[in-house]
Amino acid sequence: MKRREFTVGVIPAACSGFTAFTGAAQAAVGEADAALGVRAALERGALAAVGLLGKTDGFLGNPKVRIPLPGFLKDAAKLLRATGQKKKVEELEIAMNRAAEAAVPEAKELLVGAVKAVSVEDALKIVRGSETAVTEFFAGKTRLPLGEKFLPIVTRATEKVSLAERYNAVAGKAAAAGLLKRDQTNLQRYVTTRALDGLFTMIGEEEKKIRADPVGTGSAILKRVFGR
Repeated sequence: MKRREFTVGVIPAACSGFTAFTGAAQAAVGEADAALGVRAALERGALAAVGLLGKTDGFLGNPKVRIPLPGFLKDAAKLLRATGQKKKVEELEIAMNRAAEAAVPEAKELLVGAVKAVSVEDALKIVRGSETAVTEFFAGKTRLPLGEKFLPIVTRATEKVSLAERYNAVAGKAAAAGLLKRDQTNLQRYVTTRALDGLFTMIGEEEKKIRADPVGTGSAILKRVFGR
């Protein structure tokens, strides 16, 4: 049986720095190759992101993903620092980022599972998609279950800092009065959300690298599927 192929036209190089396929005319890639290439890109991006973030200073030392104090607490922190509680504020910010660093390794199993579940149809959509189509696929498949895995780890880590409990108490009252965004009413959920944002941000960064320089990955399948 002849293997089916799909063809994608040339995309101008100026388009967001992303080119799905380029060539003198058009490039054709078999569906089986597309699926293999996308799975390889998914796994490479996921493992790289987990490796970068799931370690000491993975979040705290990276300005792209470092988790700041919630806006409400950031304002209150000025007063806390003025009243001699600067150390407690700093401890809380460190604890928030350490909590995210502790939670991220738990993503590995779910992300790898999502890689294995990629269908040919999924692969074709991803290859034809935007420069972060791989990341968007991951987010759609794993964000909710990852949040359920992250939250207990984040909760245990932030409970060690007394200011976290006080924040939740004050934030609850502020939310009831309409003074606080809903996603900032609970510190643990806030950190969990920002940890997931950071994870998908770094997966996106890895995906862009693969698409920009598939040859540099040293992978024949990535070069074939995402190469110029």
